[in-house]
Amino acid sequence: GQIYWAKDIVFLVNEHDLLGMEAWLEAYHDVNLTEIQSSGPLGRAGAIQAAVSLELSSDVVTSLDVAVEGLNGQLPNLDLVNLFHAFCQKNGLLCTIQGKLPRPDGDSLPAYARSLQTLLLMVLAQASGRPRGDHGLFLRYRIEAVTLRGINSFRQYKYDMTTLGKTLEGMFRKLNNLLERLHQSYFFYLLPSLSRFVSIGLYMPAFGFIILVLILKISFRGAGGGCGGPGGGRGASKPSPHHSLTPARPGPLDDAQQESRPGLLALVPPVLICHAAGLALYFLPVLGQHVATQHFPVSEAEAVVLTLIAIYVAGMALPHNTHRVTGGSDRGWVTLKLVTLLYLALQLACLALLNFSLGFVLAATMVPAAAAVRPTGPKVLLGALLVLSTPAATLLGGILAQRELEEAPAGPGEGWQLFLGALGEGLLLHHLHGAFLCPLLALGTYPCWLLLWNVLCWK
Repeated sequence: GQIYWAKDIVFLVNEHDLLGMEAWLEAYHDVNLTEIQSSGPLGRAGAIQAAVSLELSSDVVTSLDVAVEGLNGQLPNLDLVNLFHAFCQKNGLLCTIQGKLPRPDGDSLPAYARSLQTLLLMVLAQASGRPRGDHGLFLRYRIEAVTLRGINSFRQYKYDMTTLGKTLEGMFRKLNNLLERLHQSYFFYLLPSLSRFVSIGLYMPAFGFIILVLILKISFRGAGGGCGGPGGGRGASKPSPHHSLTPARPGPLDDAQQESRPGLLALVPPVLICHAAGLALYFLPVLGQHVATQHFPVSEAEAVVLTLIAIYVAGMALPHNTHRVTGGSDRGWVTLKLVTLLYLALQLACLALLNFSLGFVLAATMVPAAAAVRPTGPKVLLGALLVLSTPAATLLGGILAQRELEEAPAGPGEGWQLFLGALGEGLLLHHLHGAFLCPLLALGTYPCWLLLWNVLCWK
């Protein structure tokens, strides 16, 4: 027959799932990012332009589900997803995303509801930073990749390997004609369905409005803090031009005003304590797992997760009134809140550029609590709001929401087990594959949340 392949095709069968794929990729590119040892590849085929990971559990399928979320929320070029969707439609193969069927035709309420469910599932999957297939590790090497899963359900229409082979061959022949890497389409998008997408130009303004709340709060606090004190308001009396101005001696009232000004020295201990708690949260669970297994009847995995939870909860019990020892004023919480809001705004803005879904979820949960928290007012209500906005509560809520959207709701016991499993999996992904979710939450988001807790406990 005619030879029309202009590029080499590599067929790879790996074991140990992500570990095996990571070992092969590191050996193929002659790098060592995760210290995984391998025997090296049997051959090379030049620079890899695209990859398709195929997961089949049967020789017949009822549909193909595509997974696009990679490590740290990376996404492949949208052209690769469109290519898969086009050939599925051409061959009459049912294709899904996030396990959801294509939305019904027309602008009906059920169609919008299904699109919203699919969109929220993608946001939660991307925010987790966990690759939803072997393709997720290719993206860090700038290789556009997707994972195709064959679903064999109880639907009446089934497809054999011939239809699946035609679809894959069509995709490979299109990729065979590439003269350069896929770059014309979007790399930042959200998919409510395979036939529609939300581009970065549409969802970034929504995130900007959430950050605007912090900016307005910072501006309001900064302007309000500079005009406080006697004589700073509009009703202050002005000196008469007919009387001579003589320098007044500092009296007891002036000394009290100077003492009431918030000092920056009082902000150093809470900042150091909160970030020390973050360092302990990041390092101690892994370093102390052997000590925990020797003194408690738990496995190493359980010791890591339980130590993580213990340090996380203990951070709330740290001394959050050090300003009384260092001589800080009662109004120092205003300055501390300004610093914390600015810190949070910078974190969320940078995070949205790397993983929009994670930045959006954290912003939607933390910004309202950060804007409302203060040491005066209903402390119980503000404390409950702040506890609900903690990253751990956000993780638990995200797990329960994902199960609800998948139409498989989890009870309290199952939800708690899934929560513990997510903590352990997050640590494992960080130490094995370099996922940044664990250090981000431990060294950035958690200390920032503790600073907000410090503001609440200022008085």
